Amino acid sequence: MAHNVIILGAQWGDEGKGKIVDLLTKSCHGVVRFQGGHNAGHTLVIAEKKVVLHLIPSGILNEHVNCFIGNGVVLSPQALLKEIAELEKMDIDCKNRLHISFACSLLLPYHAAIDKAREKVLDKNKIGTTGRGIGPAYEDKVARRGIRAGDLLNPKTLKAKLKALADYHNFILKNYYQAETLNADNILADLLIAAETIKPMLSDVATELDTYRLNYKKLLFEGAQGTFLDIDHGTYPFVTSSNTTAGGAITGSGFGPLYFDYVLGIVKAYTTRVGSGPFPTELQDEIGKRISERGHEVGATTGRARRCGWFDAVAIRRAKQLNSFSSLAMMKIDVLDGMEKIKVCVAYKHGKKELLLPPQSSEELANCEPIYEELPGWQESTYGIKEFSQLPENAQNYIHYLEDIINTPITIISTSPERDDTIVLDNPFIGSVNTESVLYF
Repeated sequence: MAHNVIILGAQWGDEGKGKIVDLLTKSCHGVVRFQGGHNAGHTLVIAEKKVVLHLIPSGILNEHVNCFIGNGVVLSPQALLKEIAELEKMDIDCKNRLHISFACSLLLPYHAAIDKAREKVLDKNKIGTTGRGIGPAYEDKVARRGIRAGDLLNPKTLKAKLKALADYHNFILKNYYQAETLNADNILADLLIAAETIKPMLSDVATELDTYRLNYKKLLFEGAQGTFLDIDHGTYPFVTSSNTTAGGAITGSGFGPLYFDYVLGIVKAYTTRVGSGPFPTELQDEIGKRISERGHEVGATTGRARRCGWFDAVAIRRAKQLNSFSSLAMMKIDVLDGMEKIKVCVAYKHGKKELLLPPQSSEELANCEPIYEELPGWQESTYGIKEFSQLPENAQNYIHYLEDIINTPITIISTSPERDDTIVLDNPFIGSVNTESVLYF
């Protein structure tokens, strides 16, 4: 039984982390976001009602849970206030349960302007960002010129810091990108308005989390994006600007590494990615189109169509190496219903070599060809099934097969977008909850 659990994507993001976080928060006391910004999109479906969260942790939908935004997040005040307002329209209390680190770097309109201008200049070589300013906000943080959430408490200091930042970014916008400059006075006015709502939620998040630990309260750390969008370990440069792997939970929250008990990776029963970059198992045929349509594969944040492909066990082996997964949760197995054959990428062919782990260079990865094993599909529906034994035999065999080739147990299986349509064989917070088990060791 674990007390402090990390949940993160094992592929290129959009795996369905929000549903699993929401499901498991029934067993914990706090949920923590530790990296990324409002480029994240966590979609939840509860009683057939869709909720999309970008900054606020998915645990906010459970009224007994407190939510924390750690120092590793770049925080857009306007995006945060919009999200709070949308949740309050649904009678979900946010302000009294949301705690924001003083050390969060603020994402400002300058960052979005730079992001969009940069992608426009790159044209065909663009990275495929969301255009929301995440990368430029992290750049300011690393360059030590950023404005932090704690600066909202001191308007005089805030004004001086904003003026310096405005001079810097407006110079680049005008002289390098030939783009329109922004008015610092207008941005300051908006910040001061937003500060009135945000200030009561500011706190020393690292200390609060440690207090939870000392009182044996259970914490869930919610990752954004996915493993292969990690700034260091992903398909660089086609990555996000933060550490999306398990190590990011430590630096992005201030929670000590030895205090974590469990790492749960989230995968789809197939693979998707949004934006540019190499994708060895991508399907650009009718099967890929069918997976996209059945899986409703459109980005929750960008509205862009996701690229779809077969399950990539080579990538997942690397993801396990980077994150030390305790187990995996598999999403959207129902999307594969009705397929005669299902393929799994078990290795890459790179020149004359056969690789069981992916190369770290995107250029090399782009030159890899997938080596597939083919498994029989199933014609029966898996939609809404809640017991492993009720899955079609070939669906059970597919899960067992994946466990074998990635040497990791699959302990949660989602069979529809709904919260309760889930097979939970093992809950990290409470242990085994089902006598049936897909564990093979």
